[in-house]
Amino acid sequence: MQNCHTCAPRPQTFIGLALMAFMLATRFHHFGDALHLPDASWALFFLAGFYLNPLWLGALMLEAVAIDAVAIGWMGVSGYCLTAAYGALQLAHGVLWLGGRWLRRHGVPGLAGVGSLAVAVLVSGLGAFALSNGAFYWLGGRVVEPNWAQFLQTWVDYAPAYLGIMALYVGVAGLVHGVLTASSEQRYQA
Repeated sequence: MQNCHTCAPRPQTFIGLALMAFMLATRFHHFGDALHLPDASWALFFLAGFYLNPLWLGALMLEAVAIDAVAIGWMGVSGYCLTAAYGALQLAHGVLWLGGRWLRRHGVPGLAGVGSLAVAVLVSGLGAFALSNGAFYWLGGRVVEPNWAQFLQTWVDYAPAYLGIMALYVGVAGLVHGVLTASSEQRYQA
């Protein structure tokens, strides 16, 4: 993704509200099903780090908590994942945001930047998974006798899906960004 050096307030507002709307549309279904897109939250926090100022991080975190509260409290979604470790999920969201921020500052424009994009997604995604999954497993109180073998199995079972969904959404956003950047550059050259 090409660096977005100065996102003026109007584009920031549009992008921020679009990310919030997409979270509202997808957060209820972690891995999706035939009728629902998978949860885009991880990708949205990453993209917010790339495009938006830090105030949007707080807004997205508040929205995520509010959606979870409504889903569990009024929509009948299982509260199994809501434990004492829930706060670590917000730390994980912060790691994803920092991954996007790192890419904004250090990414290479154009096709050459695909490698730095992949590294930023992988490193921040693995960091977020380590925080959220680790806190849930070791501190959440749901596992009766935690052990390293079982914990590592949770990585095998869940990390590929979380990282794959994140990479898919960020990849689509990268393509859209590339198309819009190219068409904008062509307009200015004409």
